[in-house]
Amino acid sequence: MGVQLTTQRSDEPGERRVVPGPGPDQIRILVHERRLCPIAAVTIRMTTDRMTTDDIWPLVHAERAALADDLARLAEPDWATPSLCSALTVREVLAHLTAAASLTPLRWLAGVIRCRFDFDRQVAMRLAEHLGTTGAETLERFRAVVESTTKPPIPVVAMLGETVVHGEDIRRPLGIRQAYPTPTLTRLAEYYRGSDMMVLAKGRIGGLRLEATDGPFRTGEGPLVTGPTLALVMAMTGRGAHLDDLTGEGLATLRERCQR
Repeated sequence: MGVQLTTQRSDEPGERRVVPGPGPDQIRILVHERRLCPIAAVTIRMTTDRMTTDDIWPLVHAERAALADDLARLAEPDWATPSLCSALTVREVLAHLTAAASLTPLRWLAGVIRCRFDFDRQVAMRLAEHLGTTGAETLERFRAVVESTTKPPIPVVAMLGETVVHGEDIRRPLGIRQAYPTPTLTRLAEYYRGSDMMVLAKGRIGGLRLEATDGPFRTGEGPLVTGPTLALVMAMTGRGAHLDDLTGEGLATLRERCQR
């Protein structure tokens, strides 16, 4: 996707128009052809990352705030409800989200070293740090990081994925339905279709064609799986609970892959 880096004068006096800069593929070609020096390429990529970051963080904050508002009505026993994350309660998943919004890259690395590169152990350690003693306290700690831009060394769009996917891990078992903006879900679907970084997603949908019925998302070739964008996102991240919202000749294959 091109980035808007420079401006030049339009035909109208006193006006300026934005000129899109090169995208990542164009940058690599320009460097290879020696038409762009590597230092300039790094500068452009840093600008691209910053602009993408500025674009996505408001979506993260909006989804965090919506989740906090949804959970404000819970009674204490509700916090012990099993989530869609195996072996975790909805309260524990919320604490995990708080931990993710509190971890700088340095603290993340320190935790990995402390846990001797056992990533599951580090996740459990950080979760415990933010759990609190009651559901209300867990929620209060989450509210404190709703507008945080702190993150471990992962893409900002992955933080959006954490918020939406884990938000559904919490909401679905509680019977809470959230009307996510279609552009937010489409952004996530576009990310997951090409990434196995945080969770196996790209590999899970290989050889299948996915089409959203409520938005523009389309990807892949092969047997069709179709349905709401949210259900496609959740299925891409391995959540079997949303598979009943999907249809198509490729659904059986996707269901089998979600069970692995």
